[in-house]
Amino acid sequence: MNLHEYQGKEILAGYGVRIQRGKVAQTPAEAVEVAKQLTEETGTSWYVVKAQVHAGGRGKGGGVKLAKGIDKVEEVANSIIGMQLVTPQTSAEGKKVHQVLVAEDVYYPGESETSEFYMSVLLNRATGRNMIMYSTEGGMDIETVAEETPHLIFTEEIDPTVGLAGFQARKIAFNLGLSGAAFKDMTKFVTALYRAYEGADASLFEINPVLKTSDDKILAVDAKVTIDDNALYRHKDIAEMRDTREEDATEVEAGEAGLNFVKLDGNVGCMVNGAGLAMATMDIIKMAGGNPANFLDVGGTADAARVEQAFRIILRDENVKAILVNIFGGIVRCDRVAQGVVDAYKNMGTINVPIIVRLQGTNAVEAKKLIDESGLEVHSAIALQEAADLVQELV
Repeated sequence: MNLHEYQGKEILAGYGVRIQRGKVAQTPAEAVEVAKQLTEETGTSWYVVKAQVHAGGRGKGGGVKLAKGIDKVEEVANSIIGMQLVTPQTSAEGKKVHQVLVAEDVYYPGESETSEFYMSVLLNRATGRNMIMYSTEGGMDIETVAEETPHLIFTEEIDPTVGLAGFQARKIAFNLGLSGAAFKDMTKFVTALYRAYEGADASLFEINPVLKTSDDKILAVDAKVTIDDNALYRHKDIAEMRDTREEDATEVEAGEAGLNFVKLDGNVGCMVNGAGLAMATMDIIKMAGGNPANFLDVGGTADAARVEQAFRIILRDENVKAILVNIFGGIVRCDRVAQGVVDAYKNMGTINVPIIVRLQGTNAVEAKKLIDESGLEVHSAIALQEAADLVQELV
């Protein structure tokens, strides 16, 4: 589950990570009130107004602006709230901005220069260990840094039996070229950041940039946070932070119906039980000349109601020209699924795309007989290749 920047910063602050202070606002008028509060609490007179969407590169799309004075906050917030923000990480349509984060200006003058760093905590799947990735090149796309100057990216792997060691936090501060008060503050920052990552059961904490202020304080100016869905039962407070407006509406609906669904850009709808079989089905559709329009796993308890809901979700995609139902009857009986297909077809009325049904396993023969005798325009198949050939013929 992805979080907004302001939500990620709330978690960080709870673990002792110094952050760029700010509050979320839903309207331009509310943004002005937030700015007034910030002035009272921090003394800031300039304000950074940031669009809150689940996408990076917001500044490039005009979603991050500086208000040089409280009299400019409403104008700036008004220009961001309600806009369709297009960034390198969104679709061409972009994402609608519903709220903004109004934050203090932390780039104030002082005795030394400010510096920006990149830092993230994530799982290294090759080694099965958490790692901290960091760079002196903060405020930039880390992908660009990795491509053009890979020697400026460092990693520190964490032994799960020991956790983050003190010498590792000091090593990170040293590699970032820090000394004195900034060195000490960075070691505290890294330690608290890793504690937040573990405590929140996150799969990613990305801070870009981490800022060294002109008075040698280290703080998080941004926060991109992804929480492991499988751990949300332990964090009801974090689960409540979910913003379904940022997710695909069809995927949200599918999740509420107990379906594992991911929308793709192809022309063949897929309804399968089991993630492995679903991926194999998508592969054979591609090999047959089609292009999968979705990943949809109905699970092992597919009844008529769930099958019908799956059909409705698939058919909302206007690009779908055929639907391939591929069920292996292990836990679920094939005849039960077949009856669900027949019932769904009748309940939904006219379905204007061909449906290919391939059922194997428990009661597969009875299932094929059910479909063949239903009088519906449903094409049945026994072998997976036979189903793939039907897709090629019908699409």
